[in-house]
Amino acid sequence: MDLSRDAKQAFRTQAYGSVPTIEGVTLVTLTRHVDDGGSMTELARLTEGQVAGLADFSVRQVNYSEVAPGAIKAFHLHVRQTDVWYAPPSDRMLVVLIDARQGSRTEGARMRLMLGDNASRLLRIPPGVAHGVRNLGSATGRIIYFTDLHFSAEPSSCDEGRLPWDFAGADVWEVTRG
Repeated sequence: MDLSRDAKQAFRTQAYGSVPTIEGVTLVTLTRHVDDGGSMTELARLTEGQVAGLADFSVRQVNYSEVAPGAIKAFHLHVRQTDVWYAPPSDRMLVVLIDARQGSRTEGARMRLMLGDNASRLLRIPPGVAHGVRNLGSATGRIIYFTDLHFSAEPSSCDEGRLPWDFAGADVWEVTRG
């Protein structure tokens, strides 16, 4: 069968292979226990601040963030701090990560993944990896996150910096269509 000239020009195949990875980024699948009354997910099993399944990560602070429907909160970047994010399965949060570490094996690599979306997973984001989130849901989205440093708003000790929301291009936040 021959395609029309316009269809031939527009025709593309979709990649179904594995998504690119960034060195040091870890995605840990959690067990969600479900019964007729609801569900329970164990977010972290701690031994002296160490999280099972996340080697070399000690919890120093636990935070809760809300993201308005359709809002994009990006890009954040830490020099020393590691974040571990969790979004409830009922939420649908598009996460974009960019390896901004000069000289890293995966320098410049970009990852897009979904948190929530009927899954229970932890996402480890190492220092130097820019990260942001877009709430694709119609209700307020939530992220519970663990850090290995205490937050400080003081400029002399604050570890959080920003890059523009469209640092990776505005289209990185669009839902894949087709």
